[in-house]
Amino acid sequence: MSKIKPSKGSPYARILGVGGYRPVRVVPNEVILEKIDSSDEWIRSRSGIESRHWANAEETVAAMSIEASGKAIADAGITAGQIGAVVVSTVSHFKQTPAVATEIADKLGTDKAAAFDISAGCAGFGYGLTLAKSLVVEGSAEYVLVIGVERLSDLTDLEDRATAFLFGDGAGAIVVGPSAEPAIGPTVWGSEGDKSDTIKQTVPWDEYRVGGDVSGLPVDSQGNVKFPAITQEGQAVFRWAVFEMAKVAQQALDAAGIGANELDVFIPHQANERIIDSMVKTLKLPETVTVARDVRTTGNTSAASIPLAMERLLATGEAKSGDTALVIGFGAGLVYAASVVTLP
Repeated sequence: MSKIKPSKGSPYARILGVGGYRPVRVVPNEVILEKIDSSDEWIRSRSGIESRHWANAEETVAAMSIEASGKAIADAGITAGQIGAVVVSTVSHFKQTPAVATEIADKLGTDKAAAFDISAGCAGFGYGLTLAKSLVVEGSAEYVLVIGVERLSDLTDLEDRATAFLFGDGAGAIVVGPSAEPAIGPTVWGSEGDKSDTIKQTVPWDEYRVGGDVSGLPVDSQGNVKFPAITQEGQAVFRWAVFEMAKVAQQALDAAGIGANELDVFIPHQANERIIDSMVKTLKLPETVTVARDVRTTGNTSAASIPLAMERLLATGEAKSGDTALVIGFGAGLVYAASVVTLP
C-alpha cells in the first residue's frame, strides 16, 4: 500500500475572472501599407483585420501582463495573495531565463506563487487553461492565474507582404479556481510537428552571435540585417486550420457532451476572419451563437487572442456570465487545444 497521502483539491475547476490589456497605440492598415505593396481592401478581404494595437517601450510583456492580471484578479473577487501559481504563455519574451512569470508574480504581490512560462504559440492559452484546471483539481493551487501575452510587433517583418498586417500586441488573463460543478470541459489538444516549418521564426538567435557569419542572414530594403521575425506559409496554414481545426472543435464539443445547439458563444483563436467563418459553417453553429471577431481591431495576438476576445465579449454584453463557450487555439508547432468552458 502506498504511503503517499492522496491530493485534496477541488472536485472541479472554473474560470472565475478575466481581464485584458490592449496597448494605447492603434495602428490602422494604412500604416502597414507604407512598406508593402497591397491595399486596405485586400487586407480586410484576406484577414478581416482593420487595425491592431502596437506596444510602446513602456508596454513590456510584463507590464501588459500585470495590467490584464490585475483586472482578472479583481473580476474573480480574490486577492493576489491567494494566487498559488502563475502560468504565462508567450513567444515574445526575449530573455531565455528567468521566466517572465516570476517577475509578474512578484509585482502583483502574490505570496511566492509558483511561476513559469510556456511556449505553445497561438494554442498557449488553451495549454495554460488545461494546466490550471489540473493544478486546482489536484490541489497544488487553489487559484491559478493564466496569462496569454505577446509583443508580436517585435517579431514582425514589416516588408513581408504575407505577414506584415497580421500581428498585434496585448495581454489577456484569467483566474481559474475551485468549482462545485464541471465548468471546464476535457481538453482536446495535440501537435503536428511534421508541419512545424509552416509557421516559424525566420532565423534562430544563435546565428546573430557577435563575430559570426551574417552573410546568409536576410536583409531589409536598405541592406541592413533583419531582426528575426515570424514567417508562415499562408495557404498551407489556412488549409490546415480550416479542415483540421473544425474537427478538433467538434471533438471538444463531443468530449464535453455539448451539442452545437446548446452552445452560447464561440471564441476561436483570432487569426483570420475567413478561418473563423469557415469553422462556423463546418460546425453548423446556429445563428444564436455569439462568435468572437476581435481580430478586426486587435489582429492576431497569438496566446493573448482568446482571453482578449473573451474579455471584450463580456465587457460589451455580447456574452454573459454563465454562458457556455467553445474555445480553440491553434498555431505554430503546429499545435492546438480546444475545450468547452462556462464564462465567468
